[in-house]
Amino acid sequence: MPAHSPASARSAPPTLEVRRTIRAPRQRVFEAWTRPEEVKRWSAPGPIEVAVAEIDLRVGGAYRIHMRAPDGAMHRAFGVYREIDPPRRLVYTWSWEDKPEVTDTVITVEFHDVGDATEVVLRHDGLTTAKERQDHEHGWTGCLDKLASVVGRAS
Repeated sequence: MPAHSPASARSAPPTLEVRRTIRAPRQRVFEAWTRPEEVKRWSAPGPIEVAVAEIDLRVGGAYRIHMRAPDGAMHRAFGVYREIDPPRRLVYTWSWEDKPEVTDTVITVEFHDVGDATEVVLRHDGLTTAKERQDHEHGWTGCLDKLASVVGRAS
């Protein structure tokens, strides 16, 4: 039986997937995900606030989100849009300025009509450790909670 090699483990990191149904039209949810003034309202979990949200919404365009924790610590995420299909899908890279282990990971967000609501399906690929997956799952869940309160209500 062949040994499991670290190279093969790195070549196929697990995908984190978070789903949420939000009581709001798909176009509204997509806009909240892509407009800086809206992103500032929800794109940080819990008591963390978004201090900066810059978005150049075009394929090859960059975004930057600076999150400020209650203790003043800043967490800076940035990336580049790879695919934009309004109001259905976004694909973009995600990196942390202060975490070299999370560089050029890939986020795919799909927005599905579900009656009068929208199902948001977020997949985050490239997180190479269980701790990074757990931390990002907690973060994305908190962000989606805030998104639901900004544009509708979660179910």
